[in-house]
Amino acid sequence: MFLLTAVFLLFYVYFTLQPVDVTSAALKYFTREEILFGRQYWRQRQLLFVVSFAIRVSILTAVALGPWGDLLTHRVVRIAQGQKLKAALLFFLILWGILQLASLPLSFYRSYVFEHRWGFSTQTLTGWWADYAKSAALDLVFSAVGALLFFWLLRRWPLSWWLPAGVLMAGWLLIQNLLWPTLVAPLFNRFEPVQDPEVVAMVRQLAERSKIPVQEILVMDASRRTNKANAYFAGIGKTRRIVLYDTLLNNYSQPAVEAVVAHEMAHWKLGHIRIGTLLGILAIFVQFYLLALVLKSSLTYWQLKHYPPQAWAVALLFFLLTSFVGSPLENGVSRYMERAADRESVVLTGDPDGAVALQLNLARQNLSDIMPPPFIEWFAYSHPSTLRRIELLKRGTHR
Repeated sequence: MFLLTAVFLLFYVYFTLQPVDVTSAALKYFTREEILFGRQYWRQRQLLFVVSFAIRVSILTAVALGPWGDLLTHRVVRIAQGQKLKAALLFFLILWGILQLASLPLSFYRSYVFEHRWGFSTQTLTGWWADYAKSAALDLVFSAVGALLFFWLLRRWPLSWWLPAGVLMAGWLLIQNLLWPTLVAPLFNRFEPVQDPEVVAMVRQLAERSKIPVQEILVMDASRRTNKANAYFAGIGKTRRIVLYDTLLNNYSQPAVEAVVAHEMAHWKLGHIRIGTLLGILAIFVQFYLLALVLKSSLTYWQLKHYPPQAWAVALLFFLLTSFVGSPLENGVSRYMERAADRESVVLTGDPDGAVALQLNLARQNLSDIMPPPFIEWFAYSHPSTLRRIELLKRGTHR
């Protein structure tokens, strides 16, 4: 796993620093200056990701496999006076704090300084810290509960813990889809019904064509953080809603808004949300099963007859590495769905030129790298590159 991660990371850095030549096909839609400017932005973003990933892997490797982890384990066990769940909680809290402190400077630079420097962020410093505090608090609470459940399952079913863990995690995934729009999202943004009657009518018409019941059509105050535009569907059942960024409504024409909404509805119509959820649940069980094999082979379960607190660091490292190595598969499925949604959205709107115009506008607005190296697109892109999407829309076929 380490070897494959290192190989992918080296290729990722190499192709980030060695972009492809600008082609005549790209120059039909963008100026050379636009292409190079967007490429510069994304190159820096990708390198910042590499640094962040390397920091996290280094810390988790040192704690999971190095003497630091052994030392920390011995100390928390001694402090907890042999109480295994208490020792596990102490280990979790210390490791969580280390990871937060180590990632904070780069996280601040990436999401605040860097985005301000490139003209995207509109967030105040106070707003950034408020978001960070809320995110950290939620992460601490949910991660602590997850860690305690993890160790309880390890003790209760030491050889088959992965199966009930998968069931619980799958259930949590479904609960998240149900409760996130109404309980978590409002902690970070304000949501209000869309007031523009033309936009509401357009969304309702698309929903009727798609045969998708939409409970609410909301606008989100994204402009308090960013200039970037987007829209998304959220929730299931009675919590299903479509959310439009205010930056989308304020800065884009109605045909462009229609193209965005149609694309999101196409995902629902084609069952991509359901398929994605099922694939996510499958991935959860596979990862937990593989983690069970790793824990049994890397820790002293057979000698101690229990897993030490260090197992949490091993689990975090395992999920981090497998998520990274599995990126091509996950993103490949995502790109396939995005191409299908592009095609279906044109069927819904009957306006392929509007879809092309949207891609051009979004690429300019978001400083997209419109033609990344093939490896970067294969490995890291959840959506087809801008130039590829435009060409496929122009041809009216998706591959």
